Amino acid sequence: MRSGRGEKCPQALPPHLSTPFFGSIRFLSLEFSITILERLVELRLAITILLTNSPPCHHMATKARHELVEVSFDEIPLGQGSHSHHEDIFSDLSARIPSLQPLSSGARAATKAEQKMSLLTGCQLYPKAIFWSIVLSFTIIMEGYDTTLLVSFFTFPGFKQKYGAPDPSQPGNFEISPKWQSALTSSAVVGQIIGLVLNGFLADRFGYRRTILTALVSLCCFISLPFFAVDVRMFLAGQILCGIPWGIFQTLATTYAAEVLPVALRAYVLSSMNICWLVGQLCAVGVVRSQAGNGTEWAYRLPLALQWALAFPIIIGVYFAPESPGWLIRKERPVEARRTLLRLTTSHGDSFNVDEVVAMMTHTNETEKYLGNGQITYLDCFKGINLRRTEIACMIWITQQASFSSSGTYAAYFYEQAGLSVQNSFSLAIGMYGIAIVGAILSWFWMRRAGRRRIYLIGLAASMVILTIAGSIGFLPSTNAQSWALGGLITFLTFIYNLSIGPICYVLVAEVPCTRLRIKTVILARIVYNVASIATNVITPRMLNPTAWNWKGKSCFFFLGFSAVCFIWCYLRLPETFGLSYLEIDILFEKRAKTSKFRELQRHLANRGYFSVPDEVQKPPAMW
Repeated sequence: MRSGRGEKCPQALPPHLSTPFFGSIRFLSLEFSITILERLVELRLAITILLTNSPPCHHMATKARHELVEVSFDEIPLGQGSHSHHEDIFSDLSARIPSLQPLSSGARAATKAEQKMSLLTGCQLYPKAIFWSIVLSFTIIMEGYDTTLLVSFFTFPGFKQKYGAPDPSQPGNFEISPKWQSALTSSAVVGQIIGLVLNGFLADRFGYRRTILTALVSLCCFISLPFFAVDVRMFLAGQILCGIPWGIFQTLATTYAAEVLPVALRAYVLSSMNICWLVGQLCAVGVVRSQAGNGTEWAYRLPLALQWALAFPIIIGVYFAPESPGWLIRKERPVEARRTLLRLTTSHGDSFNVDEVVAMMTHTNETEKYLGNGQITYLDCFKGINLRRTEIACMIWITQQASFSSSGTYAAYFYEQAGLSVQNSFSLAIGMYGIAIVGAILSWFWMRRAGRRRIYLIGLAASMVILTIAGSIGFLPSTNAQSWALGGLITFLTFIYNLSIGPICYVLVAEVPCTRLRIKTVILARIVYNVASIATNVITPRMLNPTAWNWKGKSCFFFLGFSAVCFIWCYLRLPETFGLSYLEIDILFEKRAKTSKFRELQRHLANRGYFSVPDEVQKPPAMW
């Protein structure tokens, strides 16, 4: 029997091999075989033939495809279709999902327009979307300011005398014990985890605007607790409560920007979230530096009070911000989504059609529902192919901790324990944040040419080299030159981090999840990040504190080992999403695109059209 293309129809698999169990076993064995034995061309070509979607043998090819591994990029025969890949993908999906037929024409046009859009055109069409994304990202500036204050307070004599205990090694001095340092920093993280979990329910139910406004008003109330704290326990309770709105801030600005911006602008605005963190941390260190000579309680109470001044203008800005059109689409409110898109864009002749953009967003939403994302719960993040996407998002943020990103938070304290004076510690910390902002801005330029995966791997490798050198210097005798050498290396490490890992993390973590589960996937990833942060908050003070382990510069070796593990994972598991639309990312994950060749597979699929979507009743076995 032959198909319309003259190809021989593949035979159905034997019944005893058609069970999900055997399908899963064969998937795992073939995946590792393909990874290790790259020369087995015949086997991969056979898989390609099985995956060929010819009409007369469609049912058998589909069944076979469900039980075999994904196709790597060099398995796909090229030049078999005369239509563009956009026409193929939308026509194919419309044939499989009849409800998409009225949307296909507009979705195809909007997708083509987005992928042809230049950076300048994007700025001309979406200036309001950029503006409102920046307004919501001010919440990240506020969180960066808030979370940096506490660790900076550990250097204040007034704070240590109020909440600490006498230091036996230095009579007359006070020190916050490592136990209470860990408890104070970790308490804020515990509050953030609570806020993140609540955020998943609140944002999906009430939208982005109302959730952020509620969090801002709550924070203004909770700040009074640490401000008026009479002992360390009261201060700790205030940190937990303040952490709840901080947890809400951590993800909503990122997911909002990911939903209101086109592909051409997505990476720039999402990576700027890292700059917002740096600006907040820089402001905190600058304010604390101005109080370095103040031995009274106002040295730490004044920086806390400034949070009220920061919150008020942000509340006004968020109140007037439009709701996310993606959230409105998921709530089956396309008319409101259209109205919101008009608020987010500026008309420039025929270069923008709001109805086509609404059709594209609705098309992606309906496709994801068909692919198994009909429900929007935390449990769905661990089902089927979404498990792989959740794993990637979580590990991306864990890698931030591995690369000693806490060096920014603990910068002043690290410099002080390395041997610098309090004033010099804060001065060097301010310079470090300034250099970090420069690195984050420079990342915009090479982000246009290099892929996300490549930048992430290069940044990790460079960080490991710097950590090795800094850890080695930590074994030298403590001198003024050694202290400044360590300070300089940590500053350079921060520059490399913010040139690569820091900004790219926000881009990847927003692009990898499917649109329907984006909020919850990013929240789960941030929760994992905060759990890793608790671990580093417990270990780092002990490594630096003179009354505990007193490792000083040698603590870099701990993060070196942590980074090496994450580098191996990134090399094996981190896919490339550079230049892809959300629909393309969805289908590539559904096709189980090989990690190291994610971008190449997309490029070859573009030449011949995507394979048809599997039948809803014949889902392949769930896997990572």
